Amino acid sequence: MEPGIYIVLAIIVLLIIIVISNIKVVPQAYVFVVERLGAFHAAWGTGLHVKVPFIDRVAKRVSIKEQVVDFKPQSVITKDNVTMQIDTVVFFQITNAMQFTYGVERPISAIENLTATTLRNIVGDLDLEATLTSRDIINTRITAILDEATDRWGIKVQRVELKNILPPREIQDAMEKQMKADRERREKVIQAEKKSQVLVAEGEKESKILRAQADKESQILAAEAEKQSMILRADAVKEQKILEAEGEAQAIDMVQKAIAESIVKLNAANPNEQVIQLKSLEAFAKAADGKATKIIIPSEIQGIAGLATGLKEVMTDVKKPQ
Repeated sequence: MEPGIYIVLAIIVLLIIIVISNIKVVPQAYVFVVERLGAFHAAWGTGLHVKVPFIDRVAKRVSIKEQVVDFKPQSVITKDNVTMQIDTVVFFQITNAMQFTYGVERPISAIENLTATTLRNIVGDLDLEATLTSRDIINTRITAILDEATDRWGIKVQRVELKNILPPREIQDAMEKQMKADRERREKVIQAEKKSQVLVAEGEKESKILRAQADKESQILAAEAEKQSMILRADAVKEQKILEAEGEAQAIDMVQKAIAESIVKLNAANPNEQVIQLKSLEAFAKAADGKATKIIIPSEIQGIAGLATGLKEVMTDVKKPQ
């Protein structure tokens, strides 16, 4: 083969290598910043691109994914002159590859320094207690300030978090003692509440027992009262029956005495049969005038009709001597 053919083949291979080397594939979530003759030419997005050999060059490969940067602790002084160490975590995303490439030299270092100065300014207006309890406020303020400052660098600050706040050792010891005292106080309060609940439960138990005993005693007293009432009623009935019996006995005795007296008087006067019946009737009337509830009528005066007839005859005989 002639030497000219080798030269042509070499040139063709060289051209193929040059073309292949200038074919660029931009992966997902990346942007290539391309310069032409030293000036910004384009920002290539995801896909296949071909640059002009020896004229174009990829100046920077920029990731547009959200990134996290953990900055080292920064020394800050609070309003009450307490020095503490605070480290921050910044979440950001590159929104403009061209501004990010040409806006600032070493943008991550710029964000770190801006974060430190902003943090010192914010904490300088707060005392120690406010600094320890106002993380959300500090995070919000730093995020707003950084987002505004980095916008011209093509960076979007999503949020800033205070990772650690480390006060001086003596303050940490004092805080630990205070926290221990607070825990002990809360424990005492909890124990007191438990004891109070136990006492309340015991009180309720005692109250139920006392109510049950009171109910029992009330039932016993009611039963005893009923028993006494029944005894008293029985005694009253007994006394009533005794009084009735005594009244009956007294009535019988009075009747018998009246009859005896009448008989004696009649025997002394030698009366006839009609006068005897009349006197018996008078004695019965006297006996009936007593307190007896029952009257026993002797058989001698049961014939009321005969007595009335006899009485009429006696009255007639009495009138005749006149």
